[in-house]
Amino acid sequence: MGRLRKTVLASTLAVTLAAGGTAAWAIDRFVVEKVEISNVSEYEASRTAATSAGSASGGSAADDSGVSNADTADSTDTDSADTAATEETLTDTSYQSGGDSINISTVVTGSGAETVTYYVADVVLSDATTLRSAFAQDSFGENITETTSGIAEANNALFAINGDYYGFRSTGIVIRNGVVYRDEAAREGLAFYQDGTVKVYDETATTAQQLVDDGVWNTLSFGPALLEDGQIVDGIEDVEVDTNFGNHSIQGEQPRTAVGVIDENHLVFVVVDGRAEGYSDGATMTELAGIMQDLGAETAYNIDGGGSSTMYFNGALVNNPLGRGEERGTSDILYIGQ
Repeated sequence: MGRLRKTVLASTLAVTLAAGGTAAWAIDRFVVEKVEISNVSEYEASRTAATSAGSASGGSAADDSGVSNADTADSTDTDSADTAATEETLTDTSYQSGGDSINISTVVTGSGAETVTYYVADVVLSDATTLRSAFAQDSFGENITETTSGIAEANNALFAINGDYYGFRSTGIVIRNGVVYRDEAAREGLAFYQDGTVKVYDETATTAQQLVDDGVWNTLSFGPALLEDGQIVDGIEDVEVDTNFGNHSIQGEQPRTAVGVIDENHLVFVVVDGRAEGYSDGATMTELAGIMQDLGAETAYNIDGGGSSTMYFNGALVNNPLGRGEERGTSDILYIGQ
């Protein structure tokens, strides 16, 4: 929720209170920042260190005494090959380094009031954990916001999209970079595993710890799922992600952000601009699913949209939010570092 969004909501609620309403709780719930963890980077580092120490204590020490000159030579040759393989190529719309690549394209369909403009990032990763998450202001909690670009720059990101806006709600399983932040099952989520697989799952049928134990690296809690086994999911036009104040439905032609899975470690991210006649009208859920299907995705999942829908690459905005080039604050991003 950006500064303007918070101001409008606060003003609306103030009018409600002046009229004798009883919605004072809503200002506290949806406007006031509530910080639970103030230094996420440090917190994740400590959790990772603790996990690594536990793993090391259960293993055996390596014996280096048997390394021969031939081994050393082989290692040198391998290092040289690795250096050659990881040479980077970076342009305004693409990145290539070894087995990792990002290719961004712009698609414009329709004309006049029916024009739809969207942006596609085709991403191949050699290691699934290269796709990371970051929180606004490096803090976890409710109503903490920052623009996608701001969060991306703070984390030295090369590529980023807005996340699921976990901070607008108090429910949903939140696992980021292998660390559990929230375990309040509520809806259909998306899980990114460390082995490169990505699955839609029922939050109410598991726990955050079980997911981490099974190798989950990141989760998103929004939805709905758009594609399963390459087919458009029935009923996606009627889904309500939340039933709380100000977010009852996500229907109609709207700006959208979605994640698609083409194959293991091969992802596609789509941001559809909207609410800007003549530039981009937005997309319905079914239209978004069709876009993902045309791109070859087998699984696709909708995440936070509207003014939050943002794609960032190499230090600049890729899309044009709401046709005005102005980003709205959000609570989190998915990103790939420099």
